[in-house]
Amino acid sequence: MSENQIPWSQYDQAYKHIHDRITDLLNSNLTAVKPNKKISRYAFTWNTDGTLSALEGYDGDELLFTLNFTWNSDGTLQQISRS
Repeated sequence: MSENQIPWSQYDQAYKHIHDRITDLLNSNLTAVKPNKKISRYAFTWNTDGTLSALEGYDGDELLFTLNFTWNSDGTLQQISRS
């Protein structure tokens, strides 16, 4: 099992992995926010198969960005786009 694969039911490891990947994204241009804005919360949208569909970053009630996730049929991540 690779470091990117978390055993089923190991929620603490899964949440830490998600947190670490979000932190990596925050340090990239993909999630750059306007000056004087900061991300105060995230909202997640899930596909019916349990994969992540979208991640939204907010400053209070203001939507700063949306990351849309596209998956391959084998369950691997194909693309992340920003809208």
